[in-house]
Amino acid sequence: MAEERTGVWFGFGFCGFGQALGSGRRRQVHSPEPLGAPGAGVDICRVSASWSYTAFLSRGGRAELSGSASGAVGGCRDAWASEALLVVLRAGPGPGAELQVWSPGSALCGKPLWAQTVVPEAAGELGPGGEAQAGVLPLLPGACAYVSPRPPFCRPLAPELRARRLELGTEHALLLDAAGQVFSWGSGRHGQLGHGTLEAVLEPRLLEVLQGLPMAEVAAGGWHSVCVSETGDIYTWGWNESGQLALPSRSLAEEGRTVTKEATGLTVDGSEVKGAAEGEDGAPAPFIAVQPFPALLDLPLDSDAVKASCGSRHTAVVTRTGELYTWGWGKYGQLGHKDTTSLDRPHRVEYFVDNQLQVKAVTCGPWNTYVYAVEKGKS
Repeated sequence: MAEERTGVWFGFGFCGFGQALGSGRRRQVHSPEPLGAPGAGVDICRVSASWSYTAFLSRGGRAELSGSASGAVGGCRDAWASEALLVVLRAGPGPGAELQVWSPGSALCGKPLWAQTVVPEAAGELGPGGEAQAGVLPLLPGACAYVSPRPPFCRPLAPELRARRLELGTEHALLLDAAGQVFSWGSGRHGQLGHGTLEAVLEPRLLEVLQGLPMAEVAAGGWHSVCVSETGDIYTWGWNESGQLALPSRSLAEEGRTVTKEATGLTVDGSEVKGAAEGEDGAPAPFIAVQPFPALLDLPLDSDAVKASCGSRHTAVVTRTGELYTWGWGKYGQLGHKDTTSLDRPHRVEYFVDNQLQVKAVTCGPWNTYVYAVEKGKS
């Protein structure tokens, strides 16, 4: 058996509700800090962050909350946090598990709002710290249903979808199937579905523009979407108000913060152009407010991506070599660049390079970011 990887979780961004984010002594953490998680010495294997609180899951199965919600419970396989509800998947007496839906303010005491026994979890690849990647919440074990923050809490999926990952944005859902195809549904008013229109879609619909390009990762932000192909390419679409798509943003240009030359290689066919600014060559540069089709993004130095996560209006990507790039809204330091600047181009988070750390995973909350990293040279 291979030796288990050991590393450290880091946090940065908004912690105005006392979330265990870095030191947690301020309302904002502008640069990565080792996680000040509740319960010293807890070996965290998964983090799920909502706006006002965060759920931490230890390798031993303990779920603990930090922020506006508090409480802890043992015997957990997974936990997923949202402002409307907290979901935990608890080991059952047999091979099955029990899905429990709680009010975040319940402190995990008393009875859950709703509970249901679910089928055994499929064997899957282990993620950072040992959590199973197959059937990660909000996708349920068996991949036949998913959790919704609004009733009905458990919603079925058509079996032919063969889901392997599901991500929920504020008003939309993304599903990655076993063949690497991407499906989306929900509200499309910010182009977040990727079908080329701003119309809502009630049932999962295939992103035809990505057919033939197998995807390895999907991530849903507030109103934008990202996916990573098996070859390491990044595609972004949806709302670009804060540059979260790594496309030129009017709001950033008006603040004098638009970065004009870092990452290029963007395709913007089908974009909704809202204005123009002067580029470096004097030619008008379009501002992209809504990108209704997936746009290809090249990271600096032609880096290949392997992981992606989205906050409300920011995006984070991990490369094959273990570097972290972030961009978009940075008001609370959630980009990790030691300031509160917003960016419409990917920038590498130098903290991990300077400290000889290799990033393995990233999880964005709406206004903050959590990162798992190991020392370089260790596996």
